[in-house]
Amino acid sequence: MSGLSVTGLTVSFGDARAVDGLDLQVAPGECVAIIGESGAGKSLTARALLGLAPRAARVEARALDIAGVDARELGERAWRRLRGSRIALVSQDALVSLDPLRRVGAEVAEPLVIHGRMPRAARRARVEALLAQVAMPEPSRRVRQYPHELSGGLRQRALIASALAAEPAILVADEATTALDATVQAKILALLRSIADRGVAVVFISHDFAAVRGVADRVLVMRDGRVVETGATADVFAEPTHPYTRSLVAAAVHAPRPSADAAPSRLEVRNLSKSFDVPAVRDVSFAVPRGRTLGVVGESGSGKTTLARMIVGVERPDAGEVLLDGRPPTPAGQRRIQLVHQNPLGALDPRWRIGRSLAEALEAGGVPRSRRAEGVRALLAEVELDPSLARRRPAELSGGQRQRTVIARALAAAPEVLVLDEPVSALDPLVRERILELLARLQHERDLTLVFVSHDLDVVAAVSDEVVVMKDGAVVERGSTAAVFAGAQHPFTQELIAASRTVPPRAPTAPPA
Repeated sequence: MSGLSVTGLTVSFGDARAVDGLDLQVAPGECVAIIGESGAGKSLTARALLGLAPRAARVEARALDIAGVDARELGERAWRRLRGSRIALVSQDALVSLDPLRRVGAEVAEPLVIHGRMPRAARRARVEALLAQVAMPEPSRRVRQYPHELSGGLRQRALIASALAAEPAILVADEATTALDATVQAKILALLRSIADRGVAVVFISHDFAAVRGVADRVLVMRDGRVVETGATADVFAEPTHPYTRSLVAAAVHAPRPSADAAPSRLEVRNLSKSFDVPAVRDVSFAVPRGRTLGVVGESGSGKTTLARMIVGVERPDAGEVLLDGRPPTPAGQRRIQLVHQNPLGALDPRWRIGRSLAEALEAGGVPRSRRAEGVRALLAEVELDPSLARRRPAELSGGQRQRTVIARALAAAPEVLVLDEPVSALDPLVRERILELLARLQHERDLTLVFVSHDLDVVAAVSDEVVVMKDGAVVERGSTAAVFAGAQHPFTQELIAASRTVPPRAPTAPPA
């Protein structure tokens, strides 16, 4: 089985080169990671490797060998025969990638149908075997379920099973572990590593350097479409030679936040509970001092987001209460607690220009019409965005610009408490660091109290004064961040922390000649 061999890959839009002369060789049994900030050309490279580059793009290469097939001049029909059978993609958002109207079994079996690999009668057993191969619990039951009935980690496993169905020689994983909690991410990374160890050539694209350290043999660092550094993963992270790589590595390292002096409580949660079909949040209590940050961690389904929605008043608790300065907030006072969403592209109306979205938030905060245009400019300046961006729509902004925009919108109501639900989970290290620095500055200047919900334990340790750990809707551990991370008492907290500390990569495999 041959792997992937690419020489001089260029992806151009008119005279602009988005990918410029990339060389990439991945041997069977090897995992090579591609890292770099947003706009570096990582995902565009992945799409070019699968013949999925945008129509406006011109793709050229001196060599583009996909498991023994010269793909440089392939048409769409030939690419369809190649995709799934020789090279397959695992994308970032499994909920979007999987058809919500089809059962999981049909999704996993689709490559078998397209490539005619086996008769219909044998597919069910093959699908169940694939789900078992990716460590899906109860595969015979999962094949009958729909994607929305699975957790994020199980959906990602189903997507990987579908990609492996036709036994491709090459697997491209594009941000396949983004937004997964530490324990689920560790399982997906172990699965990807085992796939490589079975002889598949794996291309792993990620902004999560801890994940890259745990799964990749070699790493390529991209900037502005070009590879600026490459080498064994351990060497690149331990002793980066290019200044850009050094800045990326430095941005991914956070020192734990020191303990702070006592301060009066601004936000208090007392015995909050909420059930849907099953209990989602169970008897949760904590207090956050004025101007401080509380981190909330836990795996998918632990109740973190439901808790956040109850704090901001979007969900009504079945029991318990939220207090602001010792009193339940009035409807007007509820505006003093604002939410920063995980997905800014989904949180902003795609039809509206940024200025209109911010003006609407200012209107809701009671700002007179005559002062809203000035308020929009001031909000953009406060989050370090150029006022000219007010004329753009969300899709015309970068990920970091969109995240700053939703922070600006939350600030429009002059809040005293910000609840941030995974605010940096999809950002590369450099952009993530700038957003964290922005939040720290805003917290200081506005005396904000923050509730920071995240699966990234490294970030939580760096920004939070105290932390609560949730499992199955309940708080299983809480305390100062330094104390919890240095000496976790609950077994689940210990498991989370252990899962966030990935093992060193294997010795590199020699690339194909």
